[in-house]
Amino acid sequence: MVYERIKAGINLYAVLKNLEDLVELDQHCKKLLAGKNLSIQFTVKNGPAAWIRFENETCHVGQGKMKRPGVKLWFTSPAHLNKMFDGKANPIPLKGLTKLGFLKNEFSEITSKLEYYLKSEEVKTPSEEYIKINTRFTLTVAAFALSEIGRYDRKAAISASQIQDGKIQLKVLPEGPSVYLTIEKSSISAFKGIAEKPDAVMEMKDYQTANDFLNGKSNPFKAIACGEVMIKGQTPMLDNLSHILDRVPHYIS
Repeated sequence: MVYERIKAGINLYAVLKNLEDLVELDQHCKKLLAGKNLSIQFTVKNGPAAWIRFENETCHVGQGKMKRPGVKLWFTSPAHLNKMFDGKANPIPLKGLTKLGFLKNEFSEITSKLEYYLKSEEVKTPSEEYIKINTRFTLTVAAFALSEIGRYDRKAAISASQIQDGKIQLKVLPEGPSVYLTIEKSSISAFKGIAEKPDAVMEMKDYQTANDFLNGKSNPFKAIACGEVMIKGQTPMLDNLSHILDRVPHYIS
């Protein structure tokens, strides 16, 4: 099913990508990884594959398969993987049975903290620090989800085909998180950081503005008209990108 395939790709490529920043920003998660050097491979039959490497209290997440991971987790279908993310299923371990304790304890605690930072609607009075982290994570999820949605979602694929080749920068001012997208022959790839000579730029004036904008709490047209969200360069690229961004909530719950 296309829906399950897209959601599985987002879970592995977009949601888990935030573990890199979580381990850096959350001191408790960093302490949980003290002395832990471990790699985990996620492989889905007829679906995506990704890996996580914990090393020296840092985390790196990548797509595809890595050489000689310490743990191999197998999923019989994209739906199986999605159920695990929803807490309704368990993976099938193919390697690293002696490290299952880490998966059940430290890794489970870290992913629970990730879920806490992503689900802002469940936090009644978020602190300024929480808003900053939630904004960073939401921006990362949105950017890295675009590739999967643009490739497999029928409506989004039409919009992706209309974006000219080039780079689109998304950033939070004054010195907040930044991500950029490269578009080549309708294929979208996401990266953290600042692009060299982007063709189009969307800047959000501060964390609160970005948080409201990315979480659908503000009127995007009003935000742009008021100068809270600024767009520069090849605006047709951003117009078509917005149609794909509108599809993100359909796959993220």
